Amino acid sequence: MKMLLYIYGIMSLVTLIAYAIDKSAAVRGKRRIPEKCLHALELGCGWPGAWLGQRLFHHKSSKTSYRIVYWFMVALNIGAVWYLRDKWM
Repeated sequence: MKMLLYIYGIMSLVTLIAYAIDKSAAVRGKRRIPEKCLHALELGCGWPGAWLGQRLFHHKSSKTSYRIVYWFMVALNIGAVWYLRDKWM
C-alpha cells in the first residue's frame, strides 16, 4: 500500500509538471505536449496531478472532449488498481 502511495505521488508530480510545461507552451505559442502523452501520464497514476494542474493552471479544464477522456483514464486507473490490489498487497 505504501509503495502505491509513492507511485501516485511521484506520477502526480510528474503529471503536474507536464501540465505546467504544456500551459506555458500554449501561452507562448510554442510546441505542445501531445494530449495522448498527457492522458498516458493520467492513466499511469498521475491523474491526481492532472486534476490539480487543471485547477491551478486553468489548463484543459474547459475542453469537453479532453475532460471526457481524462475521466475515462481516471476510471481505468482506479479499476486497474482495484483489480490488482490483491497482487500488490
